Amino acid sequence: MNLVPFNFNGSEIRLITDDQGEPWFIARDVADLLEYANPHEAVRTHCKGVRETLIPSAGGEQMTKVIPERDIYRLVMRSRMPAAEAFEEWVVGEVLPTIRKTGSYQRPMTQAEMIVASANILVSLERQQAQQQVDLVRVERKVEDMERFHVWDHRPSNCLSLTGVKAEMNKRYGLSGAVVDYVLKDWPHLPNPAGMVRNGHEEALESQYMVWAKTVVTTAFKRFVSECQMETATQASHPYFEGRFRLVQQVQS
Repeated sequence: MNLVPFNFNGSEIRLITDDQGEPWFIARDVADLLEYANPHEAVRTHCKGVRETLIPSAGGEQMTKVIPERDIYRLVMRSRMPAAEAFEEWVVGEVLPTIRKTGSYQRPMTQAEMIVASANILVSLERQQAQQQVDLVRVERKVEDMERFHVWDHRPSNCLSLTGVKAEMNKRYGLSGAVVDYVLKDWPHLPNPAGMVRNGHEEALESQYMVWAKTVVTTAFKRFVSECQMETATQASHPYFEGRFRLVQQVQS
């Protein structure tokens, strides 16, 4: 069962929801709120569906009487409290529909809470816009790089293909292909490709593949590795990379 506290005009009323999602009110809370002189007697006399269940408290769980929705109306009808009718309308019109819809009661936010919530939404939007701007800059940079690309019929001897970069960085640092892909495509300081090479295989249909200058790639990965934090003897993390990865030789700065 789920214990749910809520507030009516400064008075706390607690309820639980059973396995079927039906609300059961703490009988003493309701009787006290409705200003019965003898709450125990009022519950015993007027309520027909009383049950006892274990309820968490400061001193541990204790057996507590709970009443169903229909007994709320019985207590309201016999209460002399001026606000009893308003309490009934609040329970029927706000609390019960919310509980049946969401499984819990969410009190209305205060003005200060609404301001904080609005501020959080604004911060989230600003962060999204900032990330979109970063992504746009990256796209524009890649487009500019493509426009400046050299296209060769054969790979220059001082350049490496993606497969070559992966093999070299695995040999040097034990980096996986996924980490190499990240550094070449998403890392903020990713190395610029040197150009494109036409694929000479007949089945390649005149496609091209990207190559990087060996010196540029070596420098970039040396920087990336120097920014890594060793978590174990062979596992590292990086501020911009999600999760740990294998790193067998960390470059000294």
